[in-house]
Amino acid sequence: MTNDLSRRLHEHKNGLLEGFSKKYALKRLVYYESYATPGEAIQAEKRMKHWSRAWKVRRILQMNPEWNDLYETIN
Repeated sequence: MTNDLSRRLHEHKNGLLEGFSKKYALKRLVYYESYATPGEAIQAEKRMKHWSRAWKVRRILQMNPEWNDLYETIN
């Protein structure tokens, strides 16, 4: 969850943040959702953590069937 997706993506792409994405060298944004309030975003993130990988993949394929890096589309 972030209030500045451009900044957050820059941090991830340049390895500026410790954690899961840096550990596994994740550099591509293939899916995102927007919410009106931080509370809604946090609740959605908590729900997503319980989804199966197959469900997450289907969700990505609906939004981004080619798994393109969406970074350029938000900057």
